[in-house]
Amino acid sequence: MTGRERVAADAAARGIDVEFVEREAAGSLEEAAELLGIPASSIVKTLVVKRHDGAFLFALVPGDRQISWAKLRATVGVNKLKLPEASVAFEATGYERGTIVPLGSTTAWPVYADSRIEGRIALGAGEHGLSAFVDGAALIAGLGATVADITD
Repeated sequence: MTGRERVAADAAARGIDVEFVEREAAGSLEEAAELLGIPASSIVKTLVVKRHDGAFLFALVPGDRQISWAKLRATVGVNKLKLPEASVAFEATGYERGTIVPLGSTTAWPVYADSRIEGRIALGAGEHGLSAFVDGAALIAGLGATVADITD
């Protein structure tokens, strides 16, 4: 099953409408936003975060913001979190960096979403050259995400 098919199947199972949009490769998030004709804040980055106990979680971060490690640690209730190497993120999700999305991940890790995510957003779609558009509130509800201020 392709990444796109995994994303589509998981979204459908969760009652989340998803629209896939093909786009050229982008060198940055800002370039991707320009190619899609949307503001950077409407692209949501999915970060794979490793806990000190070896488990993972997903952090959903608006494109115009940065993860706040202190805020995320406080929300999760742990003292140590880190971004794993690309190969470890791939093993944890089945997706390559730049395509990662909680939908269709090989393991359904807990999801933490920044409280600023709203409206129609674009995410990774499991494959390079593709973006998945969803309603932010529907995504958060469908994933059972914890919503908090986790960015600066």
